[in-house]
Amino acid sequence: NDTNLYVENLGTGERVDITPHQGNVASSPSDFSPDSDYLYYTTDEDSEYQHLMRYRLANGERETVVELDWDIYYGVFSREGNYLVVAANVDARTQLLMFDADTLEQVDAPAIDNVNVTSVRFSHGDSAVAMYGSGSRFPSDLFIQTIGGDEEPRRLTRSLNTNLDASHLVEAEVVRFPSYDGVEVPGVLYTPHSASADNKAAALVWVHGGPGGQTRATYNPLIQYLVNSGYVVYGINNRGSSGYGKTFFAMDDKRHGEADLGDVVASKQMLIETGVVDPERIGIIGGSYGGYMVVAALTFEPEEFEVGVDIFGVTNWLRTLENIPPWWEAQKVALYSEMGDPATDRERLERISPLFHAENIVKPMIVLQGANDPRVLQIESDEMVAAVRRNDVHVDYHVYPDEGHGFRNKENQINGYRAIKEFLARYL
Repeated sequence: NDTNLYVENLGTGERVDITPHQGNVASSPSDFSPDSDYLYYTTDEDSEYQHLMRYRLANGERETVVELDWDIYYGVFSREGNYLVVAANVDARTQLLMFDADTLEQVDAPAIDNVNVTSVRFSHGDSAVAMYGSGSRFPSDLFIQTIGGDEEPRRLTRSLNTNLDASHLVEAEVVRFPSYDGVEVPGVLYTPHSASADNKAAALVWVHGGPGGQTRATYNPLIQYLVNSGYVVYGINNRGSSGYGKTFFAMDDKRHGEADLGDVVASKQMLIETGVVDPERIGIIGGSYGGYMVVAALTFEPEEFEVGVDIFGVTNWLRTLENIPPWWEAQKVALYSEMGDPATDRERLERISPLFHAENIVKPMIVLQGANDPRVLQIESDEMVAAVRRNDVHVDYHVYPDEGHGFRNKENQINGYRAIKEFLARYL
């Protein structure tokens, strides 16, 4: 959340910092204007959100181009330079805006209902646009649309496995709730077709990775697999998530496992109030930082969730922070700023690390771990599993010898997801 943006003249080697600032300001380059007079870039300087600016190379003048109450990802020009395309993170979905490049007046942008549109590319002459888009019920597909025409976008590919019927999958719904202290917390809700007031379902709170990630309203095969198996899934964007402004993003700094865990617990009431969730059958699932939140919930709020699904989650922050590889030095500085430095924050980091409080865990859990994970070392899961089993609490433990921080091997992914489903069927 603190970057400097430079422009370098490749002929002379002169390099200029075009974003001098005080405090934390994040900036990122987007595109040069077709006439090379401007550099367009995003920044959150003097704003809650990333907005689009431009910098005049000749004299250093800066001006705001597009500003929304959402983060802008980028602003890029079309092939011939006739249009400026801006992508914004609007309530967990990507929305495109398009402007006349000369006047910066807004024009109709390519759009597909309930679809995240990405990777826009214009044809020669800027007469048509190709774009990838993914919805809740299908992974990324290629679409094409004529600029200025009345035709709907034409879908060129269908990448969803032909063994799957998209009508069996469900649309994501953005749902907010007031947390324990009144802070409004957003998230993405997936409800099985079979769930109703007369047929209440078990539910899972899904916690994203990061810290600082965001659950998006787009295709997620594991979520759809679980929902298709009858589980309500709520992808919570607890405080500390990106996409909702700098203040919300920083709300859990050095309060991890406490302030954000409170949001996760509070989301249970929202699920119960849907009227389709069984209050006695709510579990928690997450990977990486989300995996940490799973184990933290079972440790520090041991009666709140009936089961936990920990996918390569941190359990000992002291070890994790002390073993960050040297090639992650920039990320290390950022992570120490957010989580704390083991040299000076040891007491707090030990307090929020589940491994040191494993005797509190009383609910069953499943742990999935890659043997080659450089971020969350296998020893973390080994020790955590052993400690929980000493409580005479059931733990399913799956170690994948050819995986790192997440699944890359399709066979492992299939076996891992099946193991999660079987565990949930047995204990939730």
